[in-house]
This record gives sequence, structure tokens and C-alpha cells, in this order.
Amino acid sequence: MRHHIVVLGAGYAGAYVAGNLARRLSRKDVKITVVNAVPDFVQRMRLHQLTAGRDLQAPALADVFAGTGIELRLARVTAIDPEHRIVTLADTDTDSVAGSVAGGGGELGYDTLVYALGSRGDVERVPGAAEHAFDVAARPSALRLRERLDSLDRRGGGGNVVVVGDGLTGIETATEIAEARPGLSVTLVARGELGARLSAGARRYLRRACDRLGVTVVEHAGVEAVEATRVLCAGGTVLASDATVWTAGFAVSPIAAIGGLEVTGKGQIVVDRTMRSVSHPDVYAIGDSVHAIGDNGRPLPMSCASAGYTGRQAIEAIMARLTGRAVPHTKLVHTYNHISLGRRNAILQTVDDQGKPKPKYQGGRQPSRVQAAIHRTALWATSHPTYGLPKRRHRLAAAPDRISARTSA
Repeated sequence: MRHHIVVLGAGYAGAYVAGNLARRLSRKDVKITVVNAVPDFVQRMRLHQLTAGRDLQAPALADVFAGTGIELRLARVTAIDPEHRIVTLADTDTDSVAGSVAGGGGELGYDTLVYALGSRGDVERVPGAAEHAFDVAARPSALRLRERLDSLDRRGGGGNVVVVGDGLTGIETATEIAEARPGLSVTLVARGELGARLSAGARRYLRRACDRLGVTVVEHAGVEAVEATRVLCAGGTVLASDATVWTAGFAVSPIAAIGGLEVTGKGQIVVDRTMRSVSHPDVYAIGDSVHAIGDNGRPLPMSCASAGYTGRQAIEAIMARLTGRAVPHTKLVHTYNHISLGRRNAILQTVDDQGKPKPKYQGGRQPSRVQAAIHRTALWATSHPTYGLPKRRHRLAAAPDRISARTSA
């Protein structure tokens, strides 16, 4: 029997880890299965652009993993049983299961599990947000928002778009919509000062960009409820809204917590320095699903960069433990925030070892070009998961049926 590695989620982190392990471990010893709820790769970093009207490439995962030896299973993860090393799956809503792609529900056993289910918009905290607001953390919701904005444009009389949350996603969404759809009135609601996590200079640059794009900023406003046509803020402020976009935080699936894995209060899986669960050593967590402590002693933020760093550490740890080698520590750092302000403007804000913004920043066309290059590189790398990796595949250090017990010690 081959050692079975199951990767839950084929986003940036999951696809990256699966491709690396497939190229570096021998198929004679290892079988790799990737479980994903949709048949295509979703460029989550760019979903705010999708809502504004841009068309994004969505490579079919069957094509992405073709020739790698990875088995793709299209299904929704409904539960995990880490004591018995079983994942429970359910059918997806897609009818795109065809050819060599497996689909459907049932149970899937594993020897090593890589948990990369990511995060979603946290719309449960405020009354009405789940029913009336759109989020841009998933492609279906982003497309529904796009359809709503299209209908407002077709109406000809304009419309009010309220973006709740002034984190990176909120800023990018508000400025992208304002630039792409100038007929709409865009309001950005900030809990505190606009761009509070930026340096003073970057905050001024951001404010000028919002003014230039016509984005109205409402600061120091906590949202208490979302209704079909308005947003209710603390203090009695009421904002008329034809489309409310919710970017005020992200939440992870409760599946890990329900399954008995040790998690934080937010539901993120608690891991050691190598991304291995502290409660169940056959489970590794990466991306937004993990509570990983960076080299500066602070938790890594939810971001694509963190997905890359945690994924790389998990790859090296799994490789080392399965092949009987010392487990290396790779970098776990957070060094900058990249914020797009429409198609041709952006802010690059570097941060110090404590995650605080450094005084210097870069704004304008150049950081926008850099960010666009990062997006292109991430898409290409995901679409070619084994390109450039060593052709020599490593054999396991022990018989597959003994490895789990040995590496759990």
C-alpha cells in the first residue's frame, strides 16, 4: 500500500503543496489526492477586480494537475475524523465532473492530511450581513456582486455602493469599483482611521487616491446592521445602499474544530513550527486555515504571501519526515502590504519585525506594475505546479504502513 497524502483545498496554498510533493516524492511509495469543491482554480487575490468587470483566467484543475500523478476529487469537505484519519465528502453543485476527475461524496482515508480550506467572508457577526451583503472572498459571491453592479449601471441613474471594512480587501474593492464604474457612488466605511495599518505618508496618499476616484470615506463608524437598502452604523448614521460589500474580516470553516483538532478561538488550526498540528501529528495546516507564528513571534496574517511561506514549510517538513531526514525550518515572515488602488495605482508598504509600518512607502504606477507581475506569476506557477522542480523523486524511508506511526513520535 502506498502512503496516501490528501490535500483539502486547491487554492494558492493547496495547489502549490500538492504539486511540489507530487514531483519530489516517488509514485511507487506515495499517492496524492486533492479535494476541491469547484473544478477551476480561483484567483482569489483578484476577485475584487472580477466584481468591477475584469475577466479573470480560471484554469481547469484537471488540466493543472494533468501528468503530475495527482488525483483530483471534486467534492465538498463536510467533516474530518483525525482519530481514524478519515475525511467525509459530499457532492458539489457542479456538473463539470468528467473524464479522469473523480467526484461525489463518501469517505476518504489518509495517512497524511494537508488542510488548506482557506477562509471566507465573516458575515455572521452583524445582523443582516449574511442575507443582504456581498463578499469578495469567493467567486460565486463576487460574480453575484458583479451582476448587481451591472444592473445598477444599466439602470442609468447611478446607485450607491457601500463597502464595509477598510482592510486591504476593502480598500482594493472600493477603489477598483469606483474607477471601473464611475457612474456609481462608492462609500468606504472604516471602523477607525482610514488606512490605520499604513504609515502617515501612505495614509495621506491613500486619502488623495480616494478623493481622486470619488470614494466617500466614513471613518470611526461601526456597522450595527445591514438591511436590503441601507447600512446602519453606531451613533445613528444611516447609509443608503443599493449594493453592500462586506470585507470586515474573514472567518475559517468550523470543520477543524468540530473534528477535534486543537484550534484558536477563531477556528484556525494550532501548529508547531513545521505546520504540523499540535494535537494530531498526521495533519498539517497551511494558508488562512493555520495559526502560524512567524519568525518575529507574531501570528502570520491571512494573505497570499503567508500561504506561500506556510506551504513551503509544510512541504519541507512532510518531505523530511517521510524520507527520514532532519526537518528544516524555512522562513516565516511578513515584510510588506501591497494594496491596489485601481488598475494603475497601488501602495507598497513595508513593515518592521513587529508588523508595524515603516515610515517609507512607495505609491503610484510602479508598485501597481509589481503587483500585477505578482498576480501573473502566481497564476502561472499554480497552472504549472511541477515546473522547475527536481526530476529525481525521493523514496520513503520506511514501509508506507509504518510511516504514520513512526513520524507521529
